[in-house]
Amino acid sequence: MPRILLSLLYLLPALFCQSQIPAADEEKPVIINGVEDSVLTLIPGIIEEEMPVIWKFSNVCLPDDSVSRKFVLDDRLVSEGWDTLNQPSFWQRVMQLHEDSGYVNIADNRTILEVIEARDYLVLTDEKKKEFKKDIVEKYCLADSVKIFVTSGKQHFYKFRNTFSNIDTSISVFLENGVDPWYAQTILLIESPDKLQKSCAGAYGPFQLMKGVAKKYGLVVTKYKDERADIGLAAVAASKLIKYICVPETERLLVKYKLPYSKEDLWFRLMVLHVYHAGSGNVSAVLDAIQPTVGGPELISKMWQTSAAGFKNASQNYSQVALAALLELHRIVMEECEDMY
Repeated sequence: MPRILLSLLYLLPALFCQSQIPAADEEKPVIINGVEDSVLTLIPGIIEEEMPVIWKFSNVCLPDDSVSRKFVLDDRLVSEGWDTLNQPSFWQRVMQLHEDSGYVNIADNRTILEVIEARDYLVLTDEKKKEFKKDIVEKYCLADSVKIFVTSGKQHFYKFRNTFSNIDTSISVFLENGVDPWYAQTILLIESPDKLQKSCAGAYGPFQLMKGVAKKYGLVVTKYKDERADIGLAAVAASKLIKYICVPETERLLVKYKLPYSKEDLWFRLMVLHVYHAGSGNVSAVLDAIQPTVGGPELISKMWQTSAAGFKNASQNYSQVALAALLELHRIVMEECEDMY
């Protein structure tokens, strides 16, 4: 039987999480997070009443692994139709594509038009790249306003099996800290599944934490020691960031637009990921641009199509990539699982 942890912490004064990430045609999976003070204001009657949460996970035995691993497997990826959306399906294909190849695709809906040799495109000058995209628009009789992306394969980056041990460890840490373990699994799948990496902005470690956030939550980050590389310590810091900032800030934004929600909703979790990645200031800006009257998958889809402030291409991609990574994990487990309990 899955282990059970009963946990529900009611809303606390929140902090304002800000981050920005440059957008580019050749999207790079990086993350930046920072913190500013703010106050969470609640409007009675908007938030759906919640009972204590039972977070479930499965112990999975995979080939060539001497121990079982904990995973959060959510059937709603399929039952709610997330797997049928163009964007997650596109990113799944990118995750399976070798870096030597690239997809020429329509930015708004990620429809793939052609497969090309990535190196042939990358060596072009900026002017030649513009000409290439213009030729694509004309070739497929698209409107001049249609934006074309060329996205190279990311198979070399998304080495999911390399992070299974970290996921197992972090799920336990998140549960101990009263935080939904879904976030631990999802962030690890998309941020550093290949190896420890440092972003151009200084985010580092399996959870891609910025120095200020790491130190705020008790990690040592100096010239000689960086505890962001330690999966256990990094998981503690990331769980606190989500618990005390990202979830409350997401609730504040939804309350602002009087949108009912449950913290167990998949679409709510995706909103929290956007706050973790882009910061609540940028997420607030994109919601202001959308002026939502309903939440759910419809709102998430609109966020994929809307830019505002620092919420641009990379931010739009974040929950798309998250869904794709979760679908890939589900595929791997279902195809290779030797035992599950």
